Amino acid sequence: MTELNEWDSFYVIVASTAGALIGLQFVVMTLISEKPPEDAERASAAFATPTIVHFSASFLVSALMRAPWPAIVYLTVLFGVIGGVGIIYCAIVARRMKKQAAYRPGFEDWLFHVVLPMASYALLASAALEAAAHTQGALFAIAAAALLLLLIGIHNAWDAVAYHVLVNVPGSNAEARHKNRKNKERS
Repeated sequence: MTELNEWDSFYVIVASTAGALIGLQFVVMTLISEKPPEDAERASAAFATPTIVHFSASFLVSALMRAPWPAIVYLTVLFGVIGGVGIIYCAIVARRMKKQAAYRPGFEDWLFHVVLPMASYALLASAALEAAAHTQGALFAIAAAALLLLLIGIHNAWDAVAYHVLVNVPGSNAEARHKNRKNKERS
């Protein structure tokens, strides 16, 4: 499949970035684990785990694009499955975001944890369906999905670190404001 030869550098960059960020995310989680918020387990399932999943999906797509497939049909099936599973996972994340009590998600949280990831996985699945008829367009759609998942992961990782450093710090004014806001929401 000569169409894939032109994409080599792109997928090497995306895969190595995603792999490095997965490792960095583990380091960050270890550093911030000293002061977990209330309902940390549910909040982690809603906010931290999806970040690793999106980095991993980006990494997986990149790795699959570099494998020496004998025909594009194998890739289309795999990307269709990854896209479909990703859409289902985003629905699960949305449910988890609603159930957790550690943090009240705002518009940006819904956008970056549900809407954009779901769009990325839908783009991946639709590219799989169109690959045989429109190979060049499907290759760009797959690249866009992989890159968007990587950028979503970067945003969400940064957002989580900023929350833990600026809001969830013992004795900080931000922590007091956050607790006051939570208490007002409960009343």
